[in-house]
Amino acid sequence: MEANMKRVDSYANEHGISWRPHIKTHKSIEIAKRQIANGACGITVAKVSEAEVMANGGINNILIAYPLATHKKLERVAALLSKATIILTIDSVEQATHVQQFFQHIGQDIEVWIKVDSGLKRCGVDPGEPTLQLAQHVSENCPSLRLKGLYTHAGHSYAASSYEQVVAIGRYEGECIVESAQLCENHGIPIEVRSVGSTPTFEVAGKVPGITEVRPGNAVFYDAIQVGLGVATYSQCALRLMGTVVSNRPGERLVLDTGSKSLSLDQGAHGNATVKGYGHVVDHPEIVIQRLSEEHGIATIDGNTTLGLLDRVQIIPNHACTVMNLFDQVYVVRDGQVIETWKVDARGNVQ
Repeated sequence: MEANMKRVDSYANEHGISWRPHIKTHKSIEIAKRQIANGACGITVAKVSEAEVMANGGINNILIAYPLATHKKLERVAALLSKATIILTIDSVEQATHVQQFFQHIGQDIEVWIKVDSGLKRCGVDPGEPTLQLAQHVSENCPSLRLKGLYTHAGHSYAASSYEQVVAIGRYEGECIVESAQLCENHGIPIEVRSVGSTPTFEVAGKVPGITEVRPGNAVFYDAIQVGLGVATYSQCALRLMGTVVSNRPGERLVLDTGSKSLSLDQGAHGNATVKGYGHVVDHPEIVIQRLSEEHGIATIDGNTTLGLLDRVQIIPNHACTVMNLFDQVYVVRDGQVIETWKVDARGNVQ
């Protein structure tokens, strides 16, 4: 984990940009603080409840990378402004109007960034002219909103069939932000922050001249999906589950105590098909966790295995982010020894 943090920080320093990791991967105040100590300029969250946990834990610069508009959630955001810089994200005129009306009513200003769709086809305004039009609306009609940045997330990189395709997606991710920002500035709207995300693409998109920030989340741990995409190796994967063989049919199957409530049923977002089974069993390529029930991981055996009843294995999850959210705490291991236990502070914070 420490090496993974240093990898991102070294990359950011080399290219003269900032990094703002997405903490939905680890949901831990301790890890967030370590990322900031290693050079991160702040953090990214997906939910207001995550922002609340992190702000109360002492993190003072937080991007909520999710479009908010309801009165209740904006009230909760406003309550955090005395503790931290909170940045909201906008992707439509209608949403901007709701946010403006709320903050105008309470007499506060707030920093906002515009979300640009770089190809994921989820949230976000199209790059180019549509981005300019939204920026003009915010600048001209929303005096309580301080427009400071554009950002995007190329999550469709997870569906890439090759690393070359990841590179192409990442290059466009950076270019569409820079070009949209330049268009805004040509019309008198300064764009200070040009931010890109996605662990598979950040090392490509961050090289595009004009990008100022990257926001990789999964890069703190990596996982089997990142290995499948060619972004990381198994040795770089920091999050692992310890599983025990609880039932054994020699030559046929064995059962681990790691079911869907610990490994999750995730085999990859946005069409990813690079993983095999439901987690990589370290040092045992003959074992494939073929199916999961709630408490059971049923594995097939290809040939012979040395594993038997009560043997323990390490499992690298397919998707670290979903697995971390299933546990109350993690054990911190150095040189094979447990040295600390850390709480997963924002576990279940999805409101």
